[in-house]
Amino acid sequence: MIPLLTRLIKGKMAPRKPVSATASLKDLQSIRTALLQCMDDCDSVQAQRLRHKIVQTKTAQELWMLRNDAYQLISQQTSQAVAAERINNLMSAFEGWLEPRQLVRIK
Repeated sequence: MIPLLTRLIKGKMAPRKPVSATASLKDLQSIRTALLQCMDDCDSVQAQRLRHKIVQTKTAQELWMLRNDAYQLISQQTSQAVAAERINNLMSAFEGWLEPRQLVRIK
């Protein structure tokens, strides 16, 4: 019992492992392109605003946060199922640039 508690405490108090690397400009462009492509068929003022935000974003973390906006736009144009599938397909573009616990699929 004591060894188990010791492991739990050490695990909780240990410093978090940082994200493996900072995305380069080339990596960010790849993520941006994937995010923009998933909303190719969205035509509205909101979609144009979101595209502008995506282009202006400077980190993978900020791009990840914009996926909810993309989900909303796509679901309005098509369906929630299509939106969830497209957004979930983006996860591979973000792997290695965010902490694994942040990479959560939309159900």
